[in-house]
Amino acid sequence: MRQPYYIGCPSWSENAWREYLYPADARSSDYLGLYSQVFNAVEGNTTFYARPSAATVQRWAEIMPDDFRFTAKFPGDISHAGDLREQLPAAESFVGLMSPLGARVSPLWLQLPASFAPQRLGELAAFIDGLEQPMAVEVRHPEFFAKGDAERMLNRLLRDRGVERICLDPRALFSCTSTSAAVLHAQSKKPKVPPRPAALTQYPQVRFIGHPALEANDPFLIPWVEKVAGWIEEGRSPYMFLHTSDNRLAAQLALRFHEQLMARLPGLLPLPTLHREPAAEQLGLL
Repeated sequence: MRQPYYIGCPSWSENAWREYLYPADARSSDYLGLYSQVFNAVEGNTTFYARPSAATVQRWAEIMPDDFRFTAKFPGDISHAGDLREQLPAAESFVGLMSPLGARVSPLWLQLPASFAPQRLGELAAFIDGLEQPMAVEVRHPEFFAKGDAERMLNRLLRDRGVERICLDPRALFSCTSTSAAVLHAQSKKPKVPPRPAALTQYPQVRFIGHPALEANDPFLIPWVEKVAGWIEEGRSPYMFLHTSDNRLAAQLALRFHEQLMARLPGLLPLPTLHREPAAEQLGLL
């Protein structure tokens, strides 16, 4: 039986997950197959930085279950390289590259830079209309969070085209006062924007950027449990992706969220558990 929503992490290739999720002897080539036994979705962060080879995409297609979802991001040289209308040929090429994954690439993510201002919404409309692909858009310009005309225009543009607005929630990350390099790096990279829970389509999209201490996330996470449960009760199929600053505990945070959601939605199935050999007992020296 399928889950009524999609849950996952920013990637599947975290060696640290052998500490609590993957078998201790798992090889990196095993990670995607193992990950997709537990979670039913993953963010396509890697495609933002570099296009995979055609052979890599084909290998993913052979491993990913049919009902798995990979929200592949358009590469940064498309989303961050000037007029979006001029990037349509490159975007079409990227869509073609990912085509072996079929419906598993749904929706494609367009992450726009903070410099993408309301005056450029015409570019966005032309880009969406030119591609005609299931898509979700993340914006970072402050005017799109000001509850004014710019935000209303953006939401109307997306809703009219059946495109979802990605909600980024970094509050737990920015509540952290740690001076660890991983936390400081994450805080420097993520925009400090207020969350905008949108449900413009059947598939709301949420990115939760967590605190490195799992318990510290709960005040920020519990409202999302209620929001996601409400969307499911409305008949929607939300996507929920959970990060931590270095993502060492991202999978653990995702498991924690799902457990809290099961308490809110009786009858929700637990996520599968991978078989892990118990650690060998250490004998003391005589």
